[in-house]
Amino acid sequence: MRKLRENLNFSLWCDFLERDFLDNGFLKLLKDETVNGVTSNPAIFKDAILTSTAYKKDLEGLSPLTAKEKYENLAIKDIQISANHLAKLYEDGDDGFVSIEVDPNLCDDAEATIAEAKSLYERIGKKNVMIKIPATSAGYEAISELISCGISVNSTLIFSPSQAQNCVEAYQKGYEKLGDVEVKPKGVISVFVSRFDRKLDEKLTSLGSVAGTLGIMNATKIYHKIEKSGLKEVKTLFASTGVKGDSYPADYYITNLLYKNSVNTAPLNTIDAFVKSENFIWKLPQSEEVIEEFFSKIEKDGIDMEVVYQELIDDGLSSFVDAFDEILESLK
Repeated sequence: MRKLRENLNFSLWCDFLERDFLDNGFLKLLKDETVNGVTSNPAIFKDAILTSTAYKKDLEGLSPLTAKEKYENLAIKDIQISANHLAKLYEDGDDGFVSIEVDPNLCDDAEATIAEAKSLYERIGKKNVMIKIPATSAGYEAISELISCGISVNSTLIFSPSQAQNCVEAYQKGYEKLGDVEVKPKGVISVFVSRFDRKLDEKLTSLGSVAGTLGIMNATKIYHKIEKSGLKEVKTLFASTGVKGDSYPADYYITNLLYKNSVNTAPLNTIDAFVKSENFIWKLPQSEEVIEEFFSKIEKDGIDMEVVYQELIDDGLSSFVDAFDEILESLK
């Protein structure tokens, strides 16, 4: 993994966060130089807080607080622990970031998103924190503002090339407003991958396309767009890279997206499978011409990608909102 990071500027981040794991399994992943970052989202925190006993003691001392205040206290503590573990990597310029998402219920309110993002960043008090912002119209405004304030941003729930382009422009505006500073905040544009194949594999194979191709082709199309933007502080992050069922190898969406200047954030079992496979071979992305041919074909086959994009965006936002609301309901 060290060679991948040094030769390709490729990073592998852990898409899991839970209190006991942070002081055990996560430390081993860092010691073995397997990962150099960690991400969280409402669904991850839901599973951690609602199923782990590690938060019981903390919750006993938070009883006077509102449900959201309890959640933020628990989440902030986990993020601070993660940031401390990753501090040396960050100081060495080897990523070392941990991400926390703003309340997804605020995804259409730029002002509220910005206020909550700044509040979380200040309360966490760690430079190596990335605030996750959903890629909505309000989110683009928030991305620009946070970058201009020196706060690193993980723009998330990207499915379409137009979302990615809007994110690129938002980062550009933020950096322009920030001006010339010694240390610039970083950014990642989180492109969701596997959900395309889970949604359309059956239909596409019936039309003669190869299964497990759409998600990678779409992610690669967006990767080219981000690379061409010239934003040195911003990288493509491939998210939603876990495999459901046994249709593909567990590390399928890592080994097929081993691109220069990219990040892959993956669940623990996916990371474990990748390490065991030792399939650390750099992939040359499909050319933009080949990708356009692919999308022209499926368009002729009756697949309207704009409809697919919107459905996946809506489903993604809904799943994060539902997970967040479930956490709050359980903490009342």
